[in-house]
Parts: sequence; C-alpha cells; structure tokens
Amino acid sequence: MKTQIIECVPNFSEGRDHAVIKAITDAIESVKGIKLLDVDPGEATNRTVVTFVGAPADVVEAAFRGIRQAAQLIDMRNHHGAHPRMGATDVCPLIPISGITLEECAELARTLARRVADELEIPTYCYEAAAFTPERKNLAVCRAGEYEALPEKMNHPGKGPDFGDRPFDEKAARTGATTIGARDFLIAVNFNLNTTSTRRANAIAFDVREKGRPVREGGRPDGKPLKDENGRPLMQPGTLKATKAIGWFIDEYGIAQVSMNITDIAVTPLHVAFDEVSRAAAARGLRVTGTEIVGLVPKRTLIEAGRYFLHKQQRSTGLPESEIIRMAVRSMGLDELAPFKPEEKVVEYLIAPNEPGKSLTGLTCAEFAYETASESPAPGGGSISAYMGALAAALGTMVANLSSHKAGWDDRWKEFSDQADQGQELVERLLHLVDEDTKAFNLIMDAFKMPKSTDEEKAARAAAIEAATLYATEIPLATMEAAAATMPLLKSMASTGNPASVSDAGVGALAARSAVLGARLNVRINAAQLHDRAKAEQLLARADAIAAETLEAEAAVLAVVDEVLAR
Repeated sequence: MKTQIIECVPNFSEGRDHAVIKAITDAIESVKGIKLLDVDPGEATNRTVVTFVGAPADVVEAAFRGIRQAAQLIDMRNHHGAHPRMGATDVCPLIPISGITLEECAELARTLARRVADELEIPTYCYEAAAFTPERKNLAVCRAGEYEALPEKMNHPGKGPDFGDRPFDEKAARTGATTIGARDFLIAVNFNLNTTSTRRANAIAFDVREKGRPVREGGRPDGKPLKDENGRPLMQPGTLKATKAIGWFIDEYGIAQVSMNITDIAVTPLHVAFDEVSRAAAARGLRVTGTEIVGLVPKRTLIEAGRYFLHKQQRSTGLPESEIIRMAVRSMGLDELAPFKPEEKVVEYLIAPNEPGKSLTGLTCAEFAYETASESPAPGGGSISAYMGALAAALGTMVANLSSHKAGWDDRWKEFSDQADQGQELVERLLHLVDEDTKAFNLIMDAFKMPKSTDEEKAARAAAIEAATLYATEIPLATMEAAAATMPLLKSMASTGNPASVSDAGVGALAARSAVLGARLNVRINAAQLHDRAKAEQLLARADAIAAETLEAEAAVLAVVDEVLAR
C-alpha cells in the first residue's frame, strides 16, 4: 500500500537563458503527477539544477522529456561555464524517496539511459548504483575530459558510453553525452556548536568525515604532512562513512557549525551522524546544541531517527508517524535556529495531494458521522467496517503502549513496543481501506456511466463494470483480513498487557468482530454481481473462513477478559 516516490535532479548545461530553462522545466511539468520542487540556475557555472518528484514511471517520462528538450535547445559546441560538463543534460540521477529501493531506481536509470540513446541518439553513460562497471560508479570517471574529450572517448573500448556508442558525429557534437544513474538521497546538514571557534569546528569535522585528516609527522598538529610512496598525502580516516564535512562560522547565528553532506543515508543515517558529531564535540569540550537541515529530507530519515531515540529511552515506537517525527525534531534540536515544519521540509509531505474534503480519514469523528448520515450512498458499510477495524487495532496498540512503560515492567518495554508496532501498522492499513472502499464504489458508478452506443462501447463498459465490481469485492475482503489480524494482538494484550486496560482489549475484540462481519456483507453483495462465478465463489469461501476464524478468536479474547475482570 506504500506509495512509490522517487526524486530526479537533472543538471542542464544552461544557467543564463531563462527562456531555455523555462522550456525545459515546462517539458518536465507536462507529465501529469510530477511536482517541480526547485529550479536553481547558476550564471557563472552556466548550469541549472532542477529537482522534481513523483511516481517512478512519471519521473522517468518527465526526465526523458526534459533531456529531449535540452538536446533541442542547447548546443554544446557553444557552451562555456565554470562547472565540469559533458552534455546538454550533463547528469541525471534518480533517487529513492519512499516505497522503492535504490536497486529498483538503478534499473529504471538503465532503462532511461537506453531509451535516451535509442530515441534521441544521445550517448549515455550509467553511473553510481546504475553503473555496469565498478569504476563508472564515480561520476568523475564517466565525465573525464568533459565534453572536449568525447571525440577521443567515443567508439573507444573501455571509454565509450554504455549506450549509443559510435564515432563522434554531428549529433553528438551538438548534444554531448549524458550521464544517468541512481543514488541515495543526499542530506545537507549543519550541526550547531556552543562555540564561535571555526578551528575547533573544523577539528570535529576532520574527526568524523570519511576522508579524515592528513597524518602529520610526530602526530603533532604543526607537524609536516606525511606522504605515501606515490607522493599522495597520508590520511587518517574519520569515523563516518559516506560523509563530507567542514567547520565554519555563521555570522547570522553567531555560532560555529560542522557542515556535513551525508552522501549515502543507508550507510550513515542522520541520527548516527548526530550522535557521532555529538561524541566528537564532547571529546573536545564542546556540545552540539542543535541541527539545521538544509533543503529537504525524506520522511524515512526522520522516522528512523525518532525510533532510534525512542529505543534509547526504552520507549515504545508503536506511535503515529507525527509523534515519531516530533521525537526526532526534539532529540536533534532541529528547531533550534528556526521552527522545523515537517510539511515544508519532508519530501513526501510536500508532494502529498492537497484535496480537502476528499479523504474520509481527514474528517473529524463528527464530520465522518454526518457524512455517512447524508443522502450520498458512500461512505457506507464498507468504509464503516474498515474504520471499526482501525479502532480495534488502535485499542490493541494503546494497551501495548501503556504496558510498555508500566511501573515495574521496564524490562518488558521491547516486547510491548514490538506489538505496538504491529498494531500501528494495522491501524494504518485499515485507515487506508476506509477511503479505498469508497473509491471502489465510485469506480463502479463511473463504469456504469460509460457510453454504450456501439458493440465495442458495450463490451468496454461491461469489462469495466466487471473489473470495478471485482475490486469492490476484494477491498472489503482485505478489510476482513486486516481486522481479523488484530485478534492475536488483542488476545495478547488481554492476557499479558496492563490489567488496568483489559477492558480496552475486550472492546477492541468486539470492534474487530463487527468489522469482519460487516465487511463480509459487502463481499457478499458485490460478489453476487460478478459474472465470473468461479472467482466469486472463491472470494466468498475466503470470506466465510475469515468470519468463522474471527468468531472463535473473539470468544477466546473475551474469555480472557472475563477471567481477568473476575480476579
């Protein structure tokens, strides 16, 4: 159910002609579902960095259109700028944000690279996670010699592009070559220090950054830098992989900071960097007072941080994501210099559709009740069943959270935290189904509105009605499965959770039973409309089995509740 989101940050070799830049970004935005987050032109570099996000297929299409427009408008034979460059679209990375892996982005990047070479005749290299050889993971290797070296590199074994390799020709002379790849999200972050000393901030930066510091003669700060047999400086690596860092003083704030780029958040998550910089600062008599995130951050980074700090406190992590993010903000001091607003800093929140009134779960309890009571046929029993299931899961999660910090039960916090995590996942799944059930009903209504004048239209309409009806049967079945999955949690909380909350577990079981039996009614009424009777019988049999299992589970939970209450 997780939405897949990726980011793309193409760099175009034009930073001065705003009409050209606008034409390129217009081409990118012509793809429905794409959200343009930033356009950063540089006159000296003659280069523009564009940032946009969306679903994987949409982002890949938007990237292709942007590359195509750049190839039409930018002539590399006339390009000059301060930044290294090789093509009209110089580099185009795909970055996983949510619901998708780096490896999946790498495959998308390779597919895009092949398409760019085949359809646009642009020589294309693959770099970072999409690279076909280890050395080409490094962008500098792919771009060696820049645009001017392409005549010698193309059609040369080991130097030519991965796709579109051929002798250097008129087309390649105009477009140059493009480098397409996949990398993890880069986080730019500054750690605030309780000092004004740039030298001390720099020392901390050298302690932690991957490159480290030069090894000096006698180990003295003023000693002569030592070199290896090839004349290269000897370096003492820092403690954090995939990081670059430097110390500086910020006049605006009157403090020194350790400024860091985390180039791979899978290797060094933000919370790990925070703790390590804090340790290195403490070793030098200083303290990290807060953290400043520059630009945007993926939601998972803050969720991981919040969970990490909750675990350090031996507190349950089975909380709504807003609470977990609040813990991350407080723990790392993200709001020390300015208010930290997740809706403005978290990528997923920035691109969430703003459709007030269309989400049932966005309504208050009273609004939801009144909306159900209105003359509209949706929301109806399916959405209500899913909501009852969500409340059942929420009650089980509540008991787990209360049990995790019950006095005298400190050694059991992880046991209850793990169960609260499971419950929170079920809450989110069932809340999703609240809206999904209404969407399924609307799909059926839309199918019935399709034209039916010709035989082709009638066939298309019938197929659409059948597909929508099948979906409207599968959704309440999914509600039954999710609501039934709350029973083991509720039984565990009734028998091993905080005895003071045992009645809450019992109410949860009653709500889960109602959710399952209610959703079963929707399965039955929709399955009856399916022309595929074999499929209908299969779905009905599954629904009957879940209902029977749920009634047994409910009886078991209530028996435990009665036993505890009778003590």
